[in-house]
Amino acid sequence: MRPNIRPTVALGSGSVRRVAKPTIRPARAEEHATISALALRSKGHWGYSPEFLQACRAELTYRAEDCGTGMWVADDGTGPLGFSRLAGVPPDGELAALFVDPDAIGTGCGRLLLEHILREAAARGFRRLDLDADPGAEPFYRHFGATRIGSSPSGSIPGRVLPRLRFDLVAA
Repeated sequence: MRPNIRPTVALGSGSVRRVAKPTIRPARAEEHATISALALRSKGHWGYSPEFLQACRAELTYRAEDCGTGMWVADDGTGPLGFSRLAGVPPDGELAALFVDPDAIGTGCGRLLLEHILREAAARGFRRLDLDADPGAEPFYRHFGATRIGSSPSGSIPGRVLPRLRFDLVAA
């Protein structure tokens, strides 16, 4: 769990939310271990068992070279709160990753990352951006305009099927 050292404000419900808006910047190679740990924490947000998360570990592990062109982080000055990754060759792209630290879910961090990657993809000439979504995250993507185009087998869990979604992009 990330230490909560960001500015916060108490809400009426007694919960605490950050008020510092993160900036989106390219991921740095030296952040690969931090990004990998963040991805695993984010996956754990959906209540999966430790065994399930262990089975996902290899697929959610990023190398230094993965943190180059096409990967961005949301950073509030204390380090990555989330990240997204774009893959593919125009016109067909892949939203290869979008993960938000559980402490930052509900703060708009995921929306910022998604909006950024959709703009970047359109500017780079992508017309479509497909993704395999965690079933729990499907409503988030659909809220922002993704449509379900099918299903895909999980890369980590044999027999598990994931929603296959698509964003149709407009050129920037």
